[in-house]
Amino acid sequence: MQVTVHNEEEMVGLGRLLAGVLEINDIVYLIGELGAGKTTLVRGIARGLGYTGRVTSPSFTLMNIYQAQINIFHFDFYRLEDSDLDDLGLDDYLDKDGLCLIEWPQVGENILPAEALVLNIAIVNGDYERERIVELCPRGNRYRAKVEELRKIC
Repeated sequence: MQVTVHNEEEMVGLGRLLAGVLEINDIVYLIGELGAGKTTLVRGIARGLGYTGRVTSPSFTLMNIYQAQINIFHFDFYRLEDSDLDDLGLDDYLDKDGLCLIEWPQVGENILPAEALVLNIAIVNGDYERERIVELCPRGNRYRAKVEELRKIC
């Protein structure tokens, strides 16, 4: 499923819609180049789950926790290598009662769970001022059902 997002407000709106279908122990992978809107989408998900605080990229802290209707664990693996993930204690968060949102999951593709909702965010024609194409790619039946539910409301 593909969604065209024309501005930051629409990206936050898409995140709010996603929040309506996401549940405890769901995993979402956010893929896109720097500046594509990954953290903006996370902000929308957090808002949709009732979090009103500041949402920032955890590029330097590696993880932010947002306490909302369900805990949100927001990871950013941009500055890491595959071997660094062993020391992060990622399994502790994947097994906790919360929602894991992971930017740059391709860094840990060898150790991350295969089943997840993958969100590919593409900048149209390399122009950061233009719309984005967000492709929702479900991996596994659980996530296929979520995308079908979203398809009905988008």
